[in-house]
Amino acid sequence: MKFIAGPGLGANSNTAVVGDIRVPGDKSISHRSIMFGAIAEGDTHIHGFLEGDDALATLSAFTAMGVNIEGPENGEVLVHGVGMHGLQQPSEPLYVGNSGTSIRLLAGLLAGQKFPVTLTGDASLTSRPMGRVADPLRLMGADIETGENGRPPLKLKGNSELTGIDYILPMASAQVKSCVLLAGLYASGETSTVEPAPTRDHSERMLDGFGYEINRDGPRATLQGGGKLKAKTIDIPADISSAAFFMVAASIVPGSDLQLRHVGINPTRTGVIQILNLMGADITLSNEKTVGGEPVADIRVRYAPLHGIDIPEPLVPLAIDEFPALFIAAACATGKTVLSGAEELRVKESDRIQAMVDGLVLLGVDATGTEDGAIIVGGEIGANQARVDVQSCDDHRIAMSFAMAGLRSQCEIVIHECDNVATSFPNFAALATEVGLTLQVLAD
Repeated sequence: MKFIAGPGLGANSNTAVVGDIRVPGDKSISHRSIMFGAIAEGDTHIHGFLEGDDALATLSAFTAMGVNIEGPENGEVLVHGVGMHGLQQPSEPLYVGNSGTSIRLLAGLLAGQKFPVTLTGDASLTSRPMGRVADPLRLMGADIETGENGRPPLKLKGNSELTGIDYILPMASAQVKSCVLLAGLYASGETSTVEPAPTRDHSERMLDGFGYEINRDGPRATLQGGGKLKAKTIDIPADISSAAFFMVAASIVPGSDLQLRHVGINPTRTGVIQILNLMGADITLSNEKTVGGEPVADIRVRYAPLHGIDIPEPLVPLAIDEFPALFIAAACATGKTVLSGAEELRVKESDRIQAMVDGLVLLGVDATGTEDGAIIVGGEIGANQARVDVQSCDDHRIAMSFAMAGLRSQCEIVIHECDNVATSFPNFAALATEVGLTLQVLAD
């Protein structure tokens, strides 16, 4: 599948991004709602579940381990929990597609089970580093093998007696933190994680919501093994990572005025809002409330001229998934934007730094990749060109970001390898065209 975006303002169009929409449910919370509901006692009712490929991969994995799950149907899911020790050995390796969250969190949750299991995924996932979860699991006593160079598949031998550890994370990663804490549920004694910078804390909030005691003290999270989870009802907010594309779109097109409803504004995820505000964006929050332990709000974005900034490094982990979209904002800003401390972007679904820089350069933008970030000088997009072909590298966030660039492009942007948009945002094209983007979806 490919997208054809634009041309936008550069072709003297009057396109503005206007509307009142709700983007799909939060992917991180959708994953965890299935995981925790499956090992809880009782029935967990989930509302607003993201019916994207990644979250569905997690759901399928637990179905393969004997958990009865009804749905999803219009975002509604009912998980009949089997308790902490009720999972069954799957008949074949668990295939989780493109989902790094699935494989890394499942590795922790399954490390303490009595049965062997193999976790694998698609070509993109099997190129991503897994030593970062295998290493701490081995410290806890897990018998785990990785593929060549620490890549998937992950093979957990089962029957491991886990012991709690005090683990200082070598990188800011919610997936690694969650993996260790989930293994800690099955470990004897106390398990603690200490992160070098704040990362999303959905696992900690949801464990608490499921009645499992977890203590948090600054960067440290601590729990005792051997407890149990109690089923609950979960209302999943709209995903701020999906909303980010539309925040950028409305910020870069004069006349834009966009409402995004019921968006999760967990403080470990709001880096994109803070960075855009520093660049001069006009973003206001209203109707703030807490739903199921997660803060949510309606977000209104109106056009405002953006200017380049040096992105503060403490904000980088709080916006790590949103940087492809923020690269487009930087390309449309006046002056230079400098990103550093973001080497994690090089080991996502693609090397997101290189993929975004390569595409921007093809579009005539002054963009340079660095070891841990990029330098982008704002200017015209697609000037003096009729068409530019951009490779998304099978990365959903790269594809959606360049679709937004079409709003400011003077040429047509053809974005290849867009099938994986379905992993996080199945109705992206429909919502994008609803609010004013010129976007075609064609076979690649």
